[in-house]
Amino acid sequence: MREISVQELAERRTSGADVIVLDIREHFEREVAVLSGCVHIPMRDVPQRLQELPTDREILVLCHTGRRSAVVVQMLTAAHFSAANVRGGIHAWSLQIDPSVPTY
Repeated sequence: MREISVQELAERRTSGADVIVLDIREHFEREVAVLSGCVHIPMRDVPQRLQELPTDREILVLCHTGRRSAVVVQMLTAAHFSAANVRGGIHAWSLQIDPSVPTY
């Protein structure tokens, strides 16, 4: 499974790379901390909503700490999507990139 760091995610967002950031956290988690510009599909809904995801762009999957997103990356890869896990999730993003995003 491919993984990227939150630093790599920040670089890709800054450079305007043509990627999708898929936030698979629950709605209540997003009420606490949000990373703007993400596509939000809760983890449990991803299998039924695969058709909403592009097959021609890399999908970078984000959750709270990177555990659930790793599972989704494996599912997406099995379905022939190009996907990578954001290691450390939004928690690492808050600690290493943007401290204005609350931790929880």
